[in-house]
Amino acid sequence: MESFSLILAIVVVTALAFDFTNGFHDTANAMATTISTGALKPKVAVAMSAVLNLVGAFLSVEVANTISKGLVDETGIRPEVIFAALVGAILWNLLTWLVGLPSSSSHALMGGLIGAAIASAGVGAVHGDVLVTKVLLPAIAAPLVAGIAAMLGARLTYRLGRKADGEAAAKGYRTGQIASAGLVSLAHGTNDAQKTMGIITLALVAGGSLAPDSDPPMWVILSAGIAIALGTYLGGWRIIRTMGKGLTDLQPQQGFAAQTSAATVILASSHLGFSLSTTHSVSGAVMGAGLGRKGGVVRWSTATRMFVAWGLTLPAAALVAAIAEWVCGLGDWGTALVAVFLVASSAAIWKLSRREVVDHTNVIDADEPEQSGVVTQAMAAVTPPPAGVTEEPAAAVAASASESKAPSATTTV
Repeated sequence: MESFSLILAIVVVTALAFDFTNGFHDTANAMATTISTGALKPKVAVAMSAVLNLVGAFLSVEVANTISKGLVDETGIRPEVIFAALVGAILWNLLTWLVGLPSSSSHALMGGLIGAAIASAGVGAVHGDVLVTKVLLPAIAAPLVAGIAAMLGARLTYRLGRKADGEAAAKGYRTGQIASAGLVSLAHGTNDAQKTMGIITLALVAGGSLAPDSDPPMWVILSAGIAIALGTYLGGWRIIRTMGKGLTDLQPQQGFAAQTSAATVILASSHLGFSLSTTHSVSGAVMGAGLGRKGGVVRWSTATRMFVAWGLTLPAAALVAAIAEWVCGLGDWGTALVAVFLVASSAAIWKLSRREVVDHTNVIDADEPEQSGVVTQAMAAVTPPPAGVTEEPAAAVAASASESKAPSATTTV
């Protein structure tokens, strides 16, 4: 096994801590829709996802190589730089988890690495072409592609099952959701666990424990897979609630379409070595599936907050990482100070989360439905109704609305 210095050991432990937060932060990617539609019980769902995340970690190293060899100049990176990058990524993950926003762990890591590298070695340390082609462009394309595919898939499922018994169709799609959720979990392990593998490999190269251009050693693959699986089993219940109920209310047909579309996009990107955000892909698919049903409501207030978080992820993580790198550059005491700050901040965020506990017992508690906006109404007008549901004529709907507004004839004594 490679020789380790103290700072290198700290970086490896911190990287695995990030992988752990990535697991519980992104559990919602695979299991939110499965839980919200009742296809699986919450604890069963996260256990299944954890196992498949572990399996997925062994399927490929293409994304790991993008991180360790492509994004930054590995010859000019010190272990302290990677530690600072992880600090920025972990804190952003925890903050967005606290408020229940499904932001991208991948982009938090990328932002942290970019910010720390620039603070340490200047802008030239970042390979701009790789950043654009394998990080930024997929970040924009993935939710759009997954969303359009999920919307079309949801429409197709309703059209094909228009004459089928509604309950029988729902039961069949719940079964299909279990398979599609497993595929998303496998894809998540394949894509996201590799990012930690890449970070640890980069640290080993930076610390002189591994030759440049090396693939991740087996112990790195195994430890990254275990860490993300454990985090997944813990369950990021706050974000599961947002993804399962906060963005839109999904029926089994929509859940199946969303998960299948997202898994396809994620697995394809992993094969091509794109450092894709599984969160962006699944969120886009969930919204697309929500628009694929007649009368489906996308809660645009929640979606807007999520989009803002997406836009802030890279720069926010980069800024925190750059500051952390500057402090680490002051010497060993600076690195120790950053480590203490990370632990204290993480503990404070966890304590804040205890004020309103969200777990498997209340994760699918629904809020009051949000009224359809202009976009939702426009999409609903051209979307077929769910199987087993008959559309009411417009006149009947208008009459019903008028009756509801009319004063009651009953007199209270």
